[in-house]
Amino acid sequence: MTTATLKPQTDTPVRRSFRQQMHLAREDAIVSAVNRLLAEKGFEAMTVDEVAAEVGIAKASLYKHFPSKEDLAAAAMVRVMNRARAFLDDLEASTSPDDPLGRLRAVARWTMEVQLAGEMPSLPSENSTLRAALTTNKDYVDGLMDVSDRLGAWITAAQANGSLNQQLPPIAVLYTLYARACDPVLGFLKGSGLYTDDQIIEMVLVTCFDGLKG
Repeated sequence: MTTATLKPQTDTPVRRSFRQQMHLAREDAIVSAVNRLLAEKGFEAMTVDEVAAEVGIAKASLYKHFPSKEDLAAAAMVRVMNRARAFLDDLEASTSPDDPLGRLRAVARWTMEVQLAGEMPSLPSENSTLRAALTTNKDYVDGLMDVSDRLGAWITAAQANGSLNQQLPPIAVLYTLYARACDPVLGFLKGSGLYTDDQIIEMVLVTCFDGLKG
């Protein structure tokens, strides 16, 4: 009796047609344009006409990819959330879990770097139709929960080892970190022309983690 030799299955890359590749490339260009406009103007001021003009396509073609302004903005928010998750993955792989405060400072630095580069979409207001759309967007909600859970664990660990104020509710610290992604102080300092981006980030990190008390 002989035993048949089974050949291991190998994953073959998905071959996309030229048309599919062009479709994906156009969607990528659209989302990139939306991301820049959201960072520059915010959701309420951004128009679909502006997005179409920046990409160089007709508005009707734009709607074939994204049926509404909310869908456009949600795609950009999901992209940034995925960037944040990838950054956290790299941070966990390259830093020690014994330094949770260092990890939190690195996250705050990254969010400010992205904002100063003009690549951080402004967060929607409480009554925005975008906020309502995001609450039903599974990719965004899953990403937000993942990021929040990981940051929350680092906040709790930093409070446990005494490197972070133990009197603050962890959720207050979490929202303070999220606020760095849309901190107007960065724009004010950059607009003054007196400081480099690195200097601005260092100053805001000090005020965020060390406070203003002398």
